[in-house]
Amino acid sequence: MTKPAIREIPLTGPGSGPYSITVGPDGALWLALAGSGGVARLGLDGEVRTYRGDPPGSRPLIIVAGPDGALWYTRSGDDRLGRITVGGETGSVTLPPGCGPCGLAVGADGALWYAGMSDDTVGRVSVDGEVASFPLPVAEGFPSMLAAGPDDALWLTLNQGNAIARVDLNGKVSVHPLPTGAAGPVGITRGGDGALWFVEILAGQIGRITPDGRIDEFPLPDRAARPHAIVADPAGGCWFTEWGANRIGHVDPDGHVTAHPLPTPASEPHGLTVTPDGAVWAALEIGAVAHLAPPPHDRRASAPGLGAGLSGRRRSP
Repeated sequence: MTKPAIREIPLTGPGSGPYSITVGPDGALWLALAGSGGVARLGLDGEVRTYRGDPPGSRPLIIVAGPDGALWYTRSGDDRLGRITVGGETGSVTLPPGCGPCGLAVGADGALWYAGMSDDTVGRVSVDGEVASFPLPVAEGFPSMLAAGPDDALWLTLNQGNAIARVDLNGKVSVHPLPTGAAGPVGITRGGDGALWFVEILAGQIGRITPDGRIDEFPLPDRAARPHAIVADPAGGCWFTEWGANRIGHVDPDGHVTAHPLPTPASEPHGLTVTPDGAVWAALEIGAVAHLAPPPHDRRASAPGLGAGLSGRRRSP
């Protein structure tokens, strides 16, 4: 079969550090620039625009399309949420000092929810700037990424707490420890099967948790791949980045894994997104983006040197 081609597109150059990527309401790709501060826009016509009005130390991490037609992003370096319209107008909302916001998602209530990785909180920000903060019951848990679940709650990874937390819209928290110790969960996404899928960067595994708390863990063929971010594939399964192995991976609903090497060595893939045409786009910290558009019949083709499937499964009690 023909292997899917990955092409890399230069974006913002060395030092800019594209970290996350999302599709904007204008159909363009928007990226948070963790290295230089600010955001970048890659238009449908290939034009690249950068907006670097934020302080250099603001360290933007996660960017999402907001419920108000603008883009919102966490600024972990100066404890703010940044906001930019598709026309380039910028603003920000001040968050509790020292919260160090990382993950960001739109909740079922139409608000922005963030993970406070430095103060063990999860926060809610309305589009008019009202802020509320809720403590998590795990000290030094390092809450990282979060996603809206099918149950209207927010689900987030506790990277150092080695657990997945569920937070309802009133701030009530429940915690689900992972079966594998020191797994280091990071990225999380709502899958098409109604479960939450996540990656374990230290254990080299993909995880899945149902709304009732059942956890399955799937070891990757390459346990040293250091999976970092994950996004649902509308065609089924999920796409994820293998930061340590310089690849983009895919897991099918039945647990079959494929991996696609990136052309440039040590390109440091982080966040990724899927566009309406089914293409996969990944932010590369070297200052570029990767584009992968595999034909549907090729998604089950094994990558050279890797096993055709997952090597096992661990399940929570």
